[in-house]
Amino acid sequence: MKLKKIMAIGLICTMTASAFAGCGGAKKEETAKTEDGKVKIDFWYSGGKTAVGVLGDMVEEFNASQDQYEINSVTQADYDETYEKLQAGIAGKKAPDMALLDVDKARNLSRKDLVADIQPFVDDDKAFEKEDYIEVFYNQGIDDGKLFAFPAYGTTQVMYYNKAAFEEAGIQAEDIKTWQDLEAAAKKMSKGEEFYGWEPMWGSGNMIDAALSNGAQIFSEDKTEVLINSEEWVEVWESFRKWIHEDKTMRIHSGGQGWEYWYKTIDDVLQNKAGGYTGSSGDQADLDFDIVAAMEQPGWGDNPSAPVAGALQLVMLEGSSEEEKQGVYEFMKFFTTPENQAKWSMGTGYVAVRNSTQEVEAFEAYTNEHPQALVPLQQAAHASIMPEDPTGGKVMDALRIAADKVEIEGISAKEALDEAQKTAQKALDSVNK
Repeated sequence: MKLKKIMAIGLICTMTASAFAGCGGAKKEETAKTEDGKVKIDFWYSGGKTAVGVLGDMVEEFNASQDQYEINSVTQADYDETYEKLQAGIAGKKAPDMALLDVDKARNLSRKDLVADIQPFVDDDKAFEKEDYIEVFYNQGIDDGKLFAFPAYGTTQVMYYNKAAFEEAGIQAEDIKTWQDLEAAAKKMSKGEEFYGWEPMWGSGNMIDAALSNGAQIFSEDKTEVLINSEEWVEVWESFRKWIHEDKTMRIHSGGQGWEYWYKTIDDVLQNKAGGYTGSSGDQADLDFDIVAAMEQPGWGDNPSAPVAGALQLVMLEGSSEEEKQGVYEFMKFFTTPENQAKWSMGTGYVAVRNSTQEVEAFEAYTNEHPQALVPLQQAAHASIMPEDPTGGKVMDALRIAADKVEIEGISAKEALDEAQKTAQKALDSVNK
């Protein structure tokens, strides 16, 4: 979600789809075991430094909670790297048993039969409480009747503002109901390079959210047309370009290693160099709420707020043995108990995927004391769901390239989005044919 990278994965690119699927679908000859006889489960994941720490603790708790399975976790630089290394691992028959991915990547692997159907494990589990899983997150892992992924947690991008900067400028957070209100606030707070009024997070995510809040659509209803250069898109993206490159009331940090650009953005707000930024619900564990506060993303003009709410998902690799798959399922259940979802949400700021999490005593007490923890939950209630990209990610790739042209190079939104639309439409036409 956070970092766009250009990776050299020539081996994968030269493989045919059938050969790739064949390699991934091959079952292991035997179950991997630890020295003391436990079934060894390899798990690849990524996340910010706090999320990685909390997840690592929960892996240790799972390992200590029973004596049949042992999770061996390996962290990657970011979600993209996890996916790229996962594909290479599948091709080389060195894939893990479980991975944490975003929806489109998990679905792509499912369409190639590289991840297992979790539904049989759910059906055999008489204690499973499907109705307690938040529908918007659970259903993102279902495709044509197959439960190809299990929701680990939800995420949505919210606004974090510097309380002192708002107070000094006489700005009330509750008065910011549109992006135009935020533009005015950023202009009022801005002091040039010394202090920027607002810092959108690098990437297409912020600008996609804002476009959806302007009534924009990515595809036509029949999925035959790509609509990413409509007036609704151009208006929003051109506004971002103007704020960054002409008005200079906003700026972005880009590039760097791993999450470097993300933390530079956060640090600017915490160190009183910016009035606020748009970032992940998962940032809350890294923020000082004596300095900042949280608010929902606003609408655009007369249109209501409609940013994306997505799910990060756990997948079970098809190439694992049945014993290893059962161990993966046991960890999926463990991670998503209401108590552990409460622990995860309090520790990271990400959105819990179980309704009953709000009934956990510790979580209830925490949100009473830390109301910012409820902002992502409140926003998710009216958020958009990112539509499936039928091209396997080519439409979203086109948007990411266009976002860099607008945010980094200052190219006009119409030029960048027109080019992105042509690329994306060609990819969609190829799929539809």
